[in-house]
Amino acid sequence: MSEPIQKKSIPLYVGVSFVAGGAVGAGMFSLPIASSGMWFGWAALLLAFSWFCLCSSALMLLETNLNFKAGESFDTFVRDTIGNKWNIINGITMAFTLYTVTYAYVSGGGSIVNQSLESGLGITLPPIIAGLSFAFFLSFFVWYSTGVAGRLTSVLVISMIITFFISVGTLAPIIKLPVLLDFEFDYSIYLWAAVPYFMASFAFHSAVPSLVKYYGVDDFQSSKKSIIYGSLIALSVYFLWILVTQGNIARADFIPILENGGNVGDLIATLSNTANSPTITVLVNAFANFAVVSSFFGVTIGLFDYIADKFKFGNDRIGRLKTASITFIPPTIGGVFFPDGFLYAIGLVGLFATVMATFIPALCVKASRKKYGSDRFLAWGGDKLVYLVLGYGIAVIICYFLGAFGLLPKFS
Repeated sequence: MSEPIQKKSIPLYVGVSFVAGGAVGAGMFSLPIASSGMWFGWAALLLAFSWFCLCSSALMLLETNLNFKAGESFDTFVRDTIGNKWNIINGITMAFTLYTVTYAYVSGGGSIVNQSLESGLGITLPPIIAGLSFAFFLSFFVWYSTGVAGRLTSVLVISMIITFFISVGTLAPIIKLPVLLDFEFDYSIYLWAAVPYFMASFAFHSAVPSLVKYYGVDDFQSSKKSIIYGSLIALSVYFLWILVTQGNIARADFIPILENGGNVGDLIATLSNTANSPTITVLVNAFANFAVVSSFFGVTIGLFDYIADKFKFGNDRIGRLKTASITFIPPTIGGVFFPDGFLYAIGLVGLFATVMATFIPALCVKASRKKYGSDRFLAWGGDKLVYLVLGYGIAVIICYFLGAFGLLPKFS
């Protein structure tokens, strides 16, 4: 039984939810931790700049993808526009990116499952059981139907937004302004080490071919609006999340979280203890669960479609089972047996995702404009913005390796 591709029957909110869900998830929990050295003022500036660069690069991908058939993904249009060598590089880095993100979400998801059960019922599961339960249950929906998973994502994103804003509304009145406004110019030395984490938080680009698949090449406006509105939702959520966490948790109190690997459960537990409210604990736990699950779907649907396109697997149940096996088994094994690598994984995502989210969009759109033109849609900014996106990508790579070799200041 095959799953037909519907081109125009999918409402806009599904695409917006797909993009927002692909961006907002476990990765957002790394932002207040990674930016705890530079603190709120510098974090807000870096957040806005990262959004602008990565939303722009996603629109460049859309412009390129519209010159191909709906359903054709990176493996097809990268090879056609900039050659097989870049396609191999992109395939390797994209696989590492999406697999690492999925690993981080299994790791973070298992941590949140345990944190929720412990705070609500006093039950603590072994990390292996928590991670396996999280991964197996959710991967079933992606295998069954990416359309069903996409619609479920929209419900989860709506639930995430509701619980998020209730949590923010509850935490905002107790923000400690001296804590939040602890601003020193010297804190900027910690900005560079955080760049890969902010990059990773907007790396939703694997969703772009899936949007074209859903809406078709003719309804490009729905894909464009999905990218812009969905990424703006992510930007707003990230800003408010950093605001309420760094407004309630003192800068020095992030040090133990960093020393424990920066896992999601530790951040939530610290925030709950600081707020000292059972209601806030329930709300933050609910929001964390919705965020991780919606982002898990958003990312793995893109990975699922990429693998199906790469290996030309069929869309029947057996073909989808082959695709699902390659999609979910490797990151699940990593997330189950190495459950404390969340913060490191998100930083690594920033490195790998740089190729897919900056270099590939910029190079592909330049080649696509020469080869095909841009009759349907032209991304904003022209060549100047293309070079800005390339420069941003280079900066991410430099910052990652300088940080990895201990050549950047580290908050501790």
